[in-house]
Amino acid sequence: MTLSLTRRALMALTSAAVFALPAGQALAEPGAWSDEPVRIVVTFPPGGTSDLVARLLAKHLDESFGQKAVVDNRPGAAGTVAADFVADQDADGTTLMIANNAPFTIAPTQFEELPYAPMNDFTHVAYIGASAPGLFVKPDSGITTVSEFVEAAKANSISYGSSGVGSISHILGEAVDASLHVETLHIPYQGSAPAIQDFRAGVLDTFYDMVAQNSDMIEDGEAVAIAIAASARFPGMPDVPTFKEQGFDIVIENWVGLTGPAGIDPEIAAKIHETTLAVLALPEVATTLNDLGITHQPLSTEAFTGFVGTQIDVWKPLITAAGVKGK
Repeated sequence: MTLSLTRRALMALTSAAVFALPAGQALAEPGAWSDEPVRIVVTFPPGGTSDLVARLLAKHLDESFGQKAVVDNRPGAAGTVAADFVADQDADGTTLMIANNAPFTIAPTQFEELPYAPMNDFTHVAYIGASAPGLFVKPDSGITTVSEFVEAAKANSISYGSSGVGSISHILGEAVDASLHVETLHIPYQGSAPAIQDFRAGVLDTFYDMVAQNSDMIEDGEAVAIAIAASARFPGMPDVPTFKEQGFDIVIENWVGLTGPAGIDPEIAAKIHETTLAVLALPEVATTLNDLGITHQPLSTEAFTGFVGTQIDVWKPLITAAGVKGK
């Protein structure tokens, strides 16, 4: 069984539009676009990748470009609570969200009905980057490879934690079960932080989460990452092998971007886009993104919008194969 979603696919989908800037966008200069503080909504609780990216952006928007920004965590229902909230806000550039797979590429297949339209109800402004999750086990489990995980899962009941039903960690967990022909018990949480807490407390046998985000746990010997669902090893953690290297073609990467309500004025959208790219180019920010395992690719607003528009169909077979369906 092949489950693959890679950065190469993103590049193929958007390469023709990377430098096709909408009218007026090329003239936008980095800087503040509102006298009011900008709210950056996050689809998960504090502690996860989206939250860390939001706080990084908020800090440097203020310090480097004079745009006050605050982070607003609104977890629930696979990111749809946050997305629905943002869709209903004024399109004046003061409410944005860290867009990701959950509400825009997973939820449309996961749920029969959504309270919003992933494309028509939003202005997808800026692409930030993509990172890859992995499979973590306890150091005393004796498991060091995916094959050993398969043996353990077939011999004993194994529970795994995810950051929520329909999250990328859930999709990966179910995809691994399907590909490896094993059955594990999924325990969903509202975000990765509480799942990791229970893993540390011994409540969970394993968990799926972004590999780079858990580097401290790995270095401290609290967890072992036996595989990363990337097309290649993450340079920041070269000792963690990919699923593909171990004979299992599983590549699932999580993208993040900056999105607002539909109807944001093109000039404001251009200012937000250019300022976001300027923040991402700051050495401190670039280093932090690398530490989080996020690879940035400079896309125009038009290219990012086109990318989001393709992802429902790209992810649909992954979600279907994983059996992740809601109501």
